[in-house]
Amino acid sequence: MKVESKRDEHFNKENKIGWLRHVRKQKNVVFCSLYDGSTDKHLQVVADPQICHEELCTGCSVEVGGSLVPSQGRGQAVELQADHLSIVGPCDNEVYPIKPKTEYTADQLRAFPHLRARTILHQKLLRIRSTASMAVHKYFLDNHFLFVHTPITTSVDCEGAGETFSIKTGEELKPGAGGRDGPGHFFNSPTYLTVSGQLHLEVITGSFLKAYSFGPTFRAEKSLGRHHLAEFYMIEAEVAFTQSMECILQVMEGLVKSMTQSVLDSHEGEVEDLWKHSQVSDQSDIVNRLLNKTYIRMSYSDAIKILENKKDNFKESPKWGCDLSKEHEKFLVKHCGNVPVFVTDFPTEIKPFYCRQNEDHATVGAVDLLVPGVGELCGGSLREERHDILRPRLDNLGLTQPYHWYLELRQFGSVPHGGFGLGFERYLQCLLGIHNIKDTIPFPRWVQHCPL
Repeated sequence: MKVESKRDEHFNKENKIGWLRHVRKQKNVVFCSLYDGSTDKHLQVVADPQICHEELCTGCSVEVGGSLVPSQGRGQAVELQADHLSIVGPCDNEVYPIKPKTEYTADQLRAFPHLRARTILHQKLLRIRSTASMAVHKYFLDNHFLFVHTPITTSVDCEGAGETFSIKTGEELKPGAGGRDGPGHFFNSPTYLTVSGQLHLEVITGSFLKAYSFGPTFRAEKSLGRHHLAEFYMIEAEVAFTQSMECILQVMEGLVKSMTQSVLDSHEGEVEDLWKHSQVSDQSDIVNRLLNKTYIRMSYSDAIKILENKKDNFKESPKWGCDLSKEHEKFLVKHCGNVPVFVTDFPTEIKPFYCRQNEDHATVGAVDLLVPGVGELCGGSLREERHDILRPRLDNLGLTQPYHWYLELRQFGSVPHGGFGLGFERYLQCLLGIHNIKDTIPFPRWVQHCPL
């Protein structure tokens, strides 16, 4: 266990700290399962009842000193023969809701967001999430991207969908605050929690060749669906001096494969344990394709043709000019043998204003990466760098004034560029076969639910 340790070289003495997952008291001996979160393994502590406080129970935090000796039982190589055992923090076991050797559903554990990190499965998820996070930074560092902290508060709605959280101070929310003598906006204009760091990354790639961010984003979407969160983490990247959609696709594919390989290298056993609890029967095959197959490329128009041939399978009929629904996305992935699919060149009307116009004037250089079980994982595009094309778009949307700075980027040394955003929690859903995205994040927030 990776815990604080003080060793007496002559007597093989150890001091351990952690929490008790299970306590079994017998007349002449007490067995305790000690863990500290660094691994899914526990250390068995064997103690004389005379050194154990009567309050010793599951959930307690303890400090134990003793000798590491070969284990007499199965499942561990060594055990700790305790010389002293003190309770750091007692636990009221009468009302403690996490009982030993009890299986809880994900729905049950969401009722205890302050305690579910103590369960074995959620600890495995958090260790995997940590490794995947570090793998993101390693991938971009190895590929010479600059890491940027993009702002959480912003005055623009990048996606243009209007699903933003407005920011107001306590003073602004007081009754009558909107009157003539009431306080103005804190930032002197309406501000929101960010839905994307893309536009700020575009500022950075006005002077750096490659940049990325990895931080929280927010959507005020009133959905209870298993793929939606109000607060989640987004990996976003921008590449300057590229007119090639393939360049962006290669970065996306490389990132997903690099993260996946890092997680499997560090947590193969824990990943397989989570797969056993998945509702997806072929999860290992899905991850194998995620890691080892070349991702399929198809145009939006070709995707619509495939869907139209199977239109009787869908609640929502597919047709050219409409966005792909979740059922359409999942069908396309299954149609392609559960290999991730890049869908490119979407109709102009269903993509944001910043996507680069294609030569056909009907589509833009935009892409969605679709993966098994989840549907859309990444969304990206080549950005419209031409001032004479971007300006009329903003004029038509009434956005010229708030995006005047964005236009100026096109006036002052603009270059062809593109990028994408990847939903980190959706990636974990896909990798681990987790049914509900709320179980991929330590503290999930969704509509009418923000308990702590």
